[in-house]
Amino acid sequence: MQLSIIIPIYNEEANIVTLHRRLDALVKTMKLSEYEFIFINDGSRDRSIQLVKGLAETDKAIKYIDFSRNFGHQIAVTAGLDHAKGNRIAIIDADLQDPPELIIEMFAKMDEGFEVVYAKRRRRSGESFMKLLTAKVFYRLLARITSVEIPVDTGDFRVIDRKVLEILKKMPEQNKYLRGQIAWIGFRQTYVEYDRSERAGGQTGYTYSKMIRFALDGITSFSDFPLKMATMAGFTVSGFAFLLLLYVLYTRLISGDYVEGWASTIISVLFLGGIQLISLGIIGEYLSRLGANIRNRPLYIVNETNTDK
Repeated sequence: MQLSIIIPIYNEEANIVTLHRRLDALVKTMKLSEYEFIFINDGSRDRSIQLVKGLAETDKAIKYIDFSRNFGHQIAVTAGLDHAKGNRIAIIDADLQDPPELIIEMFAKMDEGFEVVYAKRRRRSGESFMKLLTAKVFYRLLARITSVEIPVDTGDFRVIDRKVLEILKKMPEQNKYLRGQIAWIGFRQTYVEYDRSERAGGQTGYTYSKMIRFALDGITSFSDFPLKMATMAGFTVSGFAFLLLLYVLYTRLISGDYVEGWASTIISVLFLGGIQLISLGIIGEYLSRLGANIRNRPLYIVNETNTDK
């Protein structure tokens, strides 16, 4: 198998037929004889899986995995990786913001000896200012607080070698952050640049709440900086309390300008309590992820698939 293309889908009925047509044209241009398109239906509520099944009746290269419910984008990609048979594996979303034709250029880079080639965005059309800003800030913040060099301005659109895939399959984290895991693995990695288009049809399933959870997964999986920040905050509060003690002694013993039941005492207690709650919350985030890994539940449940045919 020369190429496996993994496509997670969530309510993408408006784009599936067009995407398949472009993928089919792509593999013909590349003159590939053995390839597969793996569609992972992540609990779609529209006709996405019915469309994929219909296409699979006429195109034997189409494989599908239908989840029992929505498990999330990263888990859907992971399921595709688990079932991919290709020597090279491409990951692409179904919204057509990432052009499938760029895979040709990625293949050319891999022919030069690279094991990972990811797509780096020059411009992102059709996205709100707030989404662009938060994405830019998050990726650069993550790059500064982790010891792993995670490329900025990239998504999951990339091509990886089979040996990278085999290592990925040995990484059992429940809270997946695949672009960080791939960066952590190492080997020779490079990128190709492109301009990201607007969504071809439908609406994005990536809400701000999902983006926040995704950001937490990325930070807690590859950085202990929040824990260090909690420790630094503790030292800062202790230092502030010591200075406040000196001030209280000054007003009590020297200036005599003080009031019983001083309001600043309450402010100090509230400030210290806030720091403690923030620190407990940060520790709780790490503990919850440890608990998820200890429980070791299946990452996903397959309702129906034709990958074994």
